[in-house]
Amino acid sequence: MEVTSVLRMNDHSHRTVARKGIFRQCCSLERESPMEVATALRMNVVAERRIFRQCCSLEKEGPMDVANVLRMNEGTGKMSYAQNSWLQKHGIEVIKPITEEAVMNMLSTHFPERLGIADLGCSSGPNTFSALTIIIEAVCTKYEQVSLPMPEFLLYLNDLPGNDFNSIFRSLPSFYEMMKETGVPESCFVAAVASSFYCRSFPSNSLHFVHSSYSLHWLSQVPPALYDEYGKSLNKGNVYITEDSPASVTYAFLQQFRNDFSRFLKFRSQEVVRDGCMVLMFYGRRTKQAVDEESGVLWTTLSQAIKNLVSKGFIEDEKLDSFDLPYYEPSAEEVEEELKREGSFTILHFEQKPIAPWEANKNAKNLALITRAAVEPLMKYHFGEEVMDMIFEEYTELMQLDFDEGKKKLIHFVLVLKRSN
Repeated sequence: MEVTSVLRMNDHSHRTVARKGIFRQCCSLERESPMEVATALRMNVVAERRIFRQCCSLEKEGPMDVANVLRMNEGTGKMSYAQNSWLQKHGIEVIKPITEEAVMNMLSTHFPERLGIADLGCSSGPNTFSALTIIIEAVCTKYEQVSLPMPEFLLYLNDLPGNDFNSIFRSLPSFYEMMKETGVPESCFVAAVASSFYCRSFPSNSLHFVHSSYSLHWLSQVPPALYDEYGKSLNKGNVYITEDSPASVTYAFLQQFRNDFSRFLKFRSQEVVRDGCMVLMFYGRRTKQAVDEESGVLWTTLSQAIKNLVSKGFIEDEKLDSFDLPYYEPSAEEVEEELKREGSFTILHFEQKPIAPWEANKNAKNLALITRAAVEPLMKYHFGEEVMDMIFEEYTELMQLDFDEGKKKLIHFVLVLKRSN
């Protein structure tokens, strides 16, 4: 029998059973609670959509292609990254003095006529040009101090191919207008580079300054070692490392980080000129232990939100078990170890900045929107669009508890690296 026939039969039978079951539930609940009837009907819609999606996508089942799926929510709508990136903006402002000092250090002895500057993991929205503006203004200040003409700026905006580059291009006129106030109206050239920064992305010796914020905690892929030889998850019920995760799960994430960060450094060493600088900011953890009260705080709550929907019948156990975030918060020792092993860059500055997410947001709902803007494309691909609202409603309620405590902070690693001779 043809597979398509089986799919049609399974789809029809599942839908028939679901409808009959929900009809009986609705009849029995009719006299008790309109809310329960509405919930039952909602479950039926979700179940039917899930069955349809599974039947239509069985042929393309396989590992998630992170490079094509990972991106922030596009556009400028309510759920977009553009509207929900206040935490990231806050972080960029917090490290502004460090970025400015790094620029001054880079220009201490050499003043190029043309500067190549790259923002890796630029995303889209109002923050896209924030870091670049800080860098350009610092460069202009330095050149004015030594009475030299302004250099040409070659600005590279890098992100994965799925990034909303169209929004960036639409905002270019306002960026150019702002640059006129800085004194560089005709010497600032912007280009987009759609590629993973875990690959070679720029010509040799073309970059003088590299900035990357809120990006390097994302891995190039979900660690393959999270699944056994039969494809079964070793981290069941979790989307990231927890206290309940076996040691093999922690090691799988660590190995993936090591491989990715090493590749990142290797390729940047070919692209950054001698004595060029990189300013990197990403999430990390304070302790050597894989889990502490602060690391992964956003994802522990997300796992629980999905578990709640599993218990209510909206999501299948297998769907949760087979979903892991391509994400890792390293320790300072793990970062330093890879830098030493790769050997192309010298650490000029390494700081751990604990930033409370509540400082940039007024309530838990805003923080939930920030999280949703960052991970919804990944989750929508895996769980389906129809459960997104429910997941993040649960997430908001759970996050409110942490919000009320106001104690947990997100550890930001801030590194300034100099290209070694």
